[in-house]
Amino acid sequence: MHKPNSDVFGATVAEASFINLRSVASSHPDIHFVAVSHSNRSSTDKWLDEIGGAGNVKVIVDDSRQIYGIWGLGISNWAHVLSPGGLAAVYRLGKDKGIWNRPTESGSRWQTAGSWGINGDGIVKWGGAAQRADEVPDFENAVSALSGRAAAKL
Repeated sequence: MHKPNSDVFGATVAEASFINLRSVASSHPDIHFVAVSHSNRSSTDKWLDEIGGAGNVKVIVDDSRQIYGIWGLGISNWAHVLSPGGLAAVYRLGKDKGIWNRPTESGSRWQTAGSWGINGDGIVKWGGAAQRADEVPDFENAVSALSGRAAAKL
């Protein structure tokens, strides 16, 4: 699994997504889970410490954002980031799950996100670029898609 993620709301959606990814990774030790950070190493390590560590997820630092570019992830526009529904969803993350905005020490708050599930043959079976900045992927759906039990969608 490949999971680059960031958002204009600081790290709220990235944090919710990563916690979900880490949880699913712990339930499926036979699958290799990878997250890509566009922050520098020290900022990434600090963030991971603040949210409880990486668990069974390998974290790659891509502060040059080359990996993001390879996967077609660039800089978002205002409509992607500041939609009323997106802002409301981020508020709900804080209210319902206690995930509030954290300071961004490095990287770009405007970087778009995406998630992919890739099988052992290198074929993408699930995922794509996030359609909105508040999108938190369903990684259990990714696991199902990789095993052939579900449709390949976010």
